[in-house]
Amino acid sequence: MKIYETAVKNPVGTSLIFIGVVLIGLLFYRQLPIDLYPNIDLNIVSVMTSYSGAGAQDVEANVTRPLEDVLNTTEKLKEITSQSRDGLSMIMLEFDFGTDMDAVMNDVRDKVSLISGFLPDGTEDPMILKFSSDMIPVVVLSATAEESAGALYKILDEQVANPLNRISGVGTVSVGGAPQREIQVNVVPAKLEAYNMSLEQIAQVIAAENLNVPAGNFDIGSQTYMLRLEGEFKNSRDLNNIVVGNSMGRPVYLRDVATVSDTLESRVQENYTNGRRSASIIVQKQSGANTVAIADAVKAELPGLQETLPPDIHIETVMDTSDYIKTSINSLLETILIALFIVGIIVLFFLGRWRATIIVMVTIPISLIGSFIYLYLTGNTINIISLSALSITIGMVVDDAIVVLENITSHIERGSRPKQAAVYGTEEVSLSVIASTLTIIAVFLPMTMVGGFAGVMFKQLGWMVTIIITLSLIISLTLTPMMSAHMMRSTKETNKNKFDRWYSKNILPMLDKLDGGYGRLVNWVARRRRTTLLGVILIFIISVIISAVTLKTAFMPESDNNSIALTVEMPTGTRMEVAREVGHTIAQGMKDKYPEIEIISFSVGMAGEDDTWAAMQDNASNIMTYTMRLTEAKNRKKTIYDISDEIRQDLAKMPELHRFQVMPGGGDMGMAGGSNVAVEIYGYDLAETDAIAADMSSKLADVKGLRDIVVSRKDYRMEYQIQFDREKLALNGLNMATAANAVRNRINGLVMSRYREDGEEYNIRVRFEEQYRQSIEDIEDILIYNPMGTGVRVRDLGTVIETSSLPQIDRQDRERIVTVTGTIYGRALSEVVEDVNIILAETEIPTGVQIEMAGTLEDQQEAFSELALLLLIVSILVYIVLASQFESLTYPFMIILTIPFAFTGGLLLLAITGEPLGIMGYVGLIMLVGMVVKNAIVLIDYINLNRERGMSIITAVVHGGRSRLRPVLMTTLTTILGMIPLAIGTGQGSEMWRALGIAIIGGMTFSTIITLILIPALYSMMAGYGVRRRRKKHREVIVEKRELSVS
Repeated sequence: MKIYETAVKNPVGTSLIFIGVVLIGLLFYRQLPIDLYPNIDLNIVSVMTSYSGAGAQDVEANVTRPLEDVLNTTEKLKEITSQSRDGLSMIMLEFDFGTDMDAVMNDVRDKVSLISGFLPDGTEDPMILKFSSDMIPVVVLSATAEESAGALYKILDEQVANPLNRISGVGTVSVGGAPQREIQVNVVPAKLEAYNMSLEQIAQVIAAENLNVPAGNFDIGSQTYMLRLEGEFKNSRDLNNIVVGNSMGRPVYLRDVATVSDTLESRVQENYTNGRRSASIIVQKQSGANTVAIADAVKAELPGLQETLPPDIHIETVMDTSDYIKTSINSLLETILIALFIVGIIVLFFLGRWRATIIVMVTIPISLIGSFIYLYLTGNTINIISLSALSITIGMVVDDAIVVLENITSHIERGSRPKQAAVYGTEEVSLSVIASTLTIIAVFLPMTMVGGFAGVMFKQLGWMVTIIITLSLIISLTLTPMMSAHMMRSTKETNKNKFDRWYSKNILPMLDKLDGGYGRLVNWVARRRRTTLLGVILIFIISVIISAVTLKTAFMPESDNNSIALTVEMPTGTRMEVAREVGHTIAQGMKDKYPEIEIISFSVGMAGEDDTWAAMQDNASNIMTYTMRLTEAKNRKKTIYDISDEIRQDLAKMPELHRFQVMPGGGDMGMAGGSNVAVEIYGYDLAETDAIAADMSSKLADVKGLRDIVVSRKDYRMEYQIQFDREKLALNGLNMATAANAVRNRINGLVMSRYREDGEEYNIRVRFEEQYRQSIEDIEDILIYNPMGTGVRVRDLGTVIETSSLPQIDRQDRERIVTVTGTIYGRALSEVVEDVNIILAETEIPTGVQIEMAGTLEDQQEAFSELALLLLIVSILVYIVLASQFESLTYPFMIILTIPFAFTGGLLLLAITGEPLGIMGYVGLIMLVGMVVKNAIVLIDYINLNRERGMSIITAVVHGGRSRLRPVLMTTLTTILGMIPLAIGTGQGSEMWRALGIAIIGGMTFSTIITLILIPALYSMMAGYGVRRRRKKHREVIVEKRELSVS
């Protein structure tokens, strides 16, 4: 017994199965986490090594290069980039998407542990970080303070970070931009000399005194006691009373040679929000946690936390990713509801029966809700990719049900009983319905296997659409015939209501006229097939030429997520106090000029060694980094791109700024930031590559549509170098390492011990008092003790000279690199790339230097090549499905011929609407492969059925065309109009799907019109040849028989 027969005979069982699917789906939907994107491993591992006090070139030579040489052997490594900054080496390893990052992490860890023993003294253990989408902060809070500014770190850490850490799903809560407490022992060099003591001795004494030692257990009577020696300082003032040595029989106390101050770290990054000193609290989530739930829980917790804080500390939200997620998801849900309404209207218009409309529309909620079961079982989230799958498929899930129901209806109208009509009607079209669904699956299933960025983004889309379409096929072969058998009435039995009478009077005649008109057109086409074919080929050639001329390409669409990031640099070496003043001026100016800005916060200065988040951003005493949160997109007239462009013009008028970069969408971590073009210049000679970069920068500034031309290499800055004479060092029993460390300890400070209080640890830093480390003379006066205890001054061992050096050296694939980057505004990526290519072709490149184009173009080329391969695989799979259904190679060939028209239609509409072809538009074109062949399958399948019933070719084509016109138009219109809300979406985040919607609408419209004309002509032609071939064979057989009989 066939599946549809079983369903028709067992209505209760069939109904309950689908009710069960819906209930389970809804139950799982409530438990699904909500996020912006699927959980993406960002295929990047970073290795950070701090080498405090070292210059960029020292870091490059002694830390970065040895690490790079070892890490370069990691398998599946795509690219290795590094930054050697003052005191920090940061290496980024990029792998191919889809690589097993856990295995990579283990490999990297092993390689780093091999080399870490060979790194210079003073380097910290390398820190290895795996990037993932969880690293993007869920919420960034800002705490402003007045009187409590000094104790801000401790207050926030204990009273805000700890309670927030307890929220379910929160990964880490870090406090940045608030200076931490530090015990500073500031030594007076003259007093040290008088007592013949070295700074290292003092640090060693402090470390030896600041100890708790367990001395073991001992028994007294029947009890066992533990013996402990408590030597740790209870109060920072206790340090003053340590005996650090003796002189002439009297003890020398620490207070005799130094002052102890319990203070805050100096030279640390400062944060300001809306003009007030602040600290940032960054909340990150655990892997797979619910972003929206965490953000809501953090917001709910804040009022309670605010009450426990001192009255001058105020907490406000600077960034909340859940806002953008909520608005994006809500706009997609709106799109889904609008599409649902549109599809309902179309079905009602063509079928003219409420019952029939309900039967078709039932398919939509069951298919969509059923897909939530897959999401829950595979541990996925509700995000804009999974919701877009629902939006895309709304128009498609009804296709099968429409074809089945339309055929059942025509059987009922011919006088069959509903139950018989349900079984026979379904049987007639079941093959074509299965084939057309398989073609859609043949398009979406390979999407789950694509590599690269496109694969990461669209894996979920592929699975979701495959599952939804499969569900809709099962429904159309079971639930649709079952409901038709029990709900549809034959024309005689129905009592006509007002709507039926109005429909019969106004709409039916119109549809009949359409059928009649199309019948005549098909008749004309079938008889003049060569003329038709030439006309169609001509239209195709013209459309291809127009598409090729007008086509523009991009990568990801720009979207407005209410945030702008900004990096401003003053001349290298500018003091932090100066940069801070300018920073306040810029912030105030922007706050006054742009009412759209709700919160503006900025940080200035060098990030602390333990502030990982800040260390990964650009930071130095001359750099200000801004984050701005704007009002919601719907409440303002200007987009973030317009405001960013105005800010660029404002900053260009400030001569004191060295350079700046405005990043709409919040920079690299978000995916909303638009496109850029980068020119990479490789070469070891810094002066040579600097000259090329400066030349390239001025040329790129003249390219239309390029903004924010930034050269990655920082400016040289002035520095002092001590050049020791090795001979003098050796004569005094010293070497380079001991001399360098001695100078470093006196200027930068030596931390050998930590002061503990209330479970927290603070550094005890021993160094020269500030007034003794402010001039070259002070450095030359530094006394270095040799192993015999004799002191020698720096001026007697070498000279102090003034020179310049780079604060940062960038490398890529183990070569020095300088990158010139420009942000694209108001122009397509492909147009800008053309202009830049002309500039590169005209540039003279010296030997030893290489120039390459990168940036978004590189990502685009990689994604497009992956998608081109997908397109090829999909087309072959669709052909295989068709060939196996029709048991023929010619029919599928006819159907496949409609696909190129879909492409040109999609590209033409993209060109007309001014939307460039990006990764989304490309996916739209691939989806068309499966969508457009559905119409041709339905037509050819029915024409074949007519031929089997004994009709002539022309009659079969005309009759088939007439009777299949309505289902073809219905399925096409449901798909096209179901896409319209996506194509013209005005909600936040809708920009992402616009190109996809437009490509599908253009492709479906153009190819349907062509299909309805081309397929009848091609079929008549091919079938005509087939008949003539068979006749010829038949004649040959007869002639042979005659000849045999004669002989």
